[in-house]
Amino acid sequence: MQEYELNVLEQYDVEVSGTRKTRGAVLCDSDQGLLLLKEVKVSEKRIPALYELHEYLNEQGYTRTDRIIQTKEGEYLAASEDGCQYLLKSWFQGRECDIKKPAELLAASGNLAKLHVLMCRSLANSVAPGAHLGEEYLRHNRELKKVRKFMRGISPKGEFESAFLKYFEQMYQWADCAINELENSDYDKIYRESVEKGCMTHGEYNYHNILMLSAEHSHRREPYQIAVTNFEKFKRDVQVEDLYYFLRKVMEKQGWKVRLGDNMLNTYSAIRPLSREEMEYLKVRLIYPEKFWKVANSYYHSNKAWISAKSIEKLSMAIRQTEEKKRFLEDIFSFHL
Repeated sequence: MQEYELNVLEQYDVEVSGTRKTRGAVLCDSDQGLLLLKEVKVSEKRIPALYELHEYLNEQGYTRTDRIIQTKEGEYLAASEDGCQYLLKSWFQGRECDIKKPAELLAASGNLAKLHVLMCRSLANSVAPGAHLGEEYLRHNRELKKVRKFMRGISPKGEFESAFLKYFEQMYQWADCAINELENSDYDKIYRESVEKGCMTHGEYNYHNILMLSAEHSHRREPYQIAVTNFEKFKRDVQVEDLYYFLRKVMEKQGWKVRLGDNMLNTYSAIRPLSREEMEYLKVRLIYPEKFWKVANSYYHSNKAWISAKSIEKLSMAIRQTEEKKRFLEDIFSFHL
């Protein structure tokens, strides 16, 4: 056990028998079961609301989340000697949701719907609302144009810059279309209602944060027991943003398979029915070339003297998958660009 781990763990009323490293954190075997110690990367002001959210979900019977363990002094965070702040959370024996197994993806979609039903009834006045999508997309579009202007001034141009400039107009057409669709939708209404009602999103519902539990946690009547972790990016917002994010991540990995996407939407909607406005919202989110913008934004804020092969691959994939996504939008949403 590292010295800083000992120093932090001593602040808790737990007996730890062993620790091991995991991605960006430390797993701890303890008398209270499996725990996870991680450095806090969010605003301290959000932690009490995060604690309240976990406790609320637990009271409602949704017990499989990474609840915050308080220190002996009743604090949510523990400080190491170097001043870093740490959270200790309950954790689970399990593995990440397998992106290649449709049954697990459908179970995770249904699980998200159950979470959303509960997360629209809690007191969330202390939780900040998410950004307005229209403002976000306008900002993204300005950033895309800024990147294009910067690349035009580069000589000689590399493989990344050449591909970006070659396909910019085609990709920007999708971005512009998303804004037009958004302006003609009922987004303002559902955004305002969601914020006023205190409806909350997880903020990062992806397969890394969805754990399929091992046999000791499972129940014979349920094929899958799921734990959901890392709610740190939660906010008051249109809840199906989580569904969009999860769906997009899966579709990018699965080549925009229409049947799988349709089944994910149906599984979610069977538990928490999707309204016309929410389907319209999902359509707009999927129209926007988010992957293209993300890669461009990452490029602009990186060391441009050396572009990694992975960045070039991500850009190529974003461009290549546009046709697959186009078919997906036509089949699921009857949308034609």
